[in-house]
Order: sequence, then C-alpha cells, then structure tokens
Amino acid sequence: MRTIILPNELNIDLNDIQIYDYHSAKEITKQQITLNYNTISFLLQGSKEVYGNNSTLSIENSEFLVMKSGHCLMTEKLSEKQQYRSFLLFFSNEILLKLAQKNKLLPSKQKAYTSVYAFNYDSFVTGFVKSLIDISKLSKNTQQRMLKLKLEEIILYLSDKFGTDFLYSLIANSDNVTNKFMQTIESNKLNKLTLKELAFLCNMSVSSFKRQFEKQYAESPIKWFQNQRLEHAHYLIHKEKKSSSEIYYNVGYENLSSFIQAYKTKYGVTPKQQSMN
Repeated sequence: MRTIILPNELNIDLNDIQIYDYHSAKEITKQQITLNYNTISFLLQGSKEVYGNNSTLSIENSEFLVMKSGHCLMTEKLSEKQQYRSFLLFFSNEILLKLAQKNKLLPSKQKAYTSVYAFNYDSFVTGFVKSLIDISKLSKNTQQRMLKLKLEEIILYLSDKFGTDFLYSLIANSDNVTNKFMQTIESNKLNKLTLKELAFLCNMSVSSFKRQFEKQYAESPIKWFQNQRLEHAHYLIHKEKKSSSEIYYNVGYENLSSFIQAYKTKYGVTPKQQSMN
C-alpha cells in the first residue's frame, strides 16, 4: 500500500499553518499516512478511525480529532449520502510552541501523552469551523494572516476547556525509539493490524521491526500477539461470559474453528468447557 504524505500531496502551499477542505466519495481502510504537520481534522461527513503509535480512536461527525505529526493508519467511511468530508487544519510544531509560550500555556503534571485526541463539537467549535471554511475562500495572503489568529483561538479554547495535555502531546519529543516502539505494541496488541502496518507505525521496515520486537519481548511477534489475544479472549469468556461466536473475529481469528483450536492448545479446554467452569 502506498504511503500518503500530508499535507504535501494536497497540492497546497506548505506554510506553518494551512487549511484544506477534503472531500471523497471513496472509502479507505487502514491507509498508511505520514503527517508532516500536526493536524486537526474537523469531521463533517462520514466516520473516521485512526491508529496512532500509542492510541486508536473512532469518531462520527459529532466529533473531531487532534493528531500529532508522524505515522498513522487511517480508515474513512462514507455517510449515508455516500460522502466523506473533513476540514483539515495543519500547523507546525514551531508555531505551536511559540503560541504556547506567548500565552503561558503550561503543561500539566501528566507525563503519558497520546498521539490522537477526540473532542465533541459544541456551538463554539461549530462556528469556528464555519469561519475556517469562509477563510478558505479568501486570497492566500489574507488566509495566512487570519489563520495565525484562528489557530491561536482554537488552541486557547481547547486548553481552557480540556487542559493542555493535548497541546503538549503535540509538542512532546518522541525521539526515544525504544519507548515509542513499546508504546505502539502495547496500545495495538488487541487491534487486528498486520506486521507491515505495525512496522509502518514504528517507522521501520518489517525485518527491523521483527528484530526489535524479539529483542524487547524475547519471542516472535506472531506468538506474542496470539498469546495476548487469547488471554483477552479468556477474560471475555471467563469474566464477561461471552461466547466463542461473539468474540473470535474481534480477537484476531478469521473463523471459529481455528479460534477454538488455538484456545484449547493454550488452555487445555475449549472455550465452551471454560465457560462452564
């Protein structure tokens, strides 16, 4: 699958702040995306799912996403009218840091930041998006002058309402390769991602990913992920009283019989026998 680099591939001028009104009539599933800028995706039609290196979020068009620059996998589904629309606001780390310093937006005591945040629309954000759409119709020179003020406006609003964790998630340095690698693994251990998709999120080749994985976890990725998903299945069956037919697909198996066999191999009993204990 080809990797899409944003905003570079949108044929727009690459300034510190940029907007783009994205429309599509075609669904995509786990598209590999490299975000060269931090991005706010104001979803207007359809639904969206994003797999980041340490978080996964699904939203409908009552919500919008704030995403850190870097690698992600993105799924876009069409609305009932067979349309997808997202108004995108791109901005660099440099301008965001200046904005935070200017307005004395201090970090909280939280240290564990995530790469994707979701927020609900309210009347303020709805009006803000409408104003961005109006600005997009102006000349490029006027757009740039106004967008600096608009970015400051939305950052101040979100910081006042939700705190600054999302802001410092965007700014935070993520150069520690080992920590980023393990965050990606732990946050996606129950997601049905291929090794190629996981390697992409870690910005690695598949062979490098396998070597790093075995170095950190002392076993192969396939075996480790299978054990994690079977342990989760065990919890769902034993504690949540779920049946095999309800859970086998969501824990990574394409058919029920292969799930039952794998479960029995690990636990010595079938899921049905387990549920009777």
